[in-house]
Amino acid sequence: MQSIDEVLLIDDDQISNFLTTSLLKRIGLARNISICLDGREPMDLLQNRKATKAPFPDLILLDINMPDMNGFEFLKSFRELRECPHQPVIAILTTSQNYQDIEAVKDFPEIEVFLNKPLYEEDVQFLLSEYF
Repeated sequence: MQSIDEVLLIDDDQISNFLTTSLLKRIGLARNISICLDGREPMDLLQNRKATKAPFPDLILLDINMPDMNGFEFLKSFRELRECPHQPVIAILTTSQNYQDIEAVKDFPEIEVFLNKPLYEEDVQFLLSEYF
């Protein structure tokens, strides 16, 4: 399977993070997997990378419902970093079936795809074939 440099997983659910990282490691998707437990932590990480001209992750798997800063708030803040030379593919990875969440995704052209948890190998293959 093709691999990418880095996946940034943004999710407050530890069990989901364990399952997702286990899958990504098993299939060898990425050389690095970074995990952030809310929307603020990755903003600090990405702002630091932008300031130091370090590469952004290739893929961001983003949960919607998180404490402190939810996925939509993260995306609004992320727009300020859009000037970076390498834009990551952003996929929503959520258990939310809330109609309002699904509709709100339409307001964010940064989002490439909406996936349901748990992540399956077929989902990863789809992401690779469509975006990498």
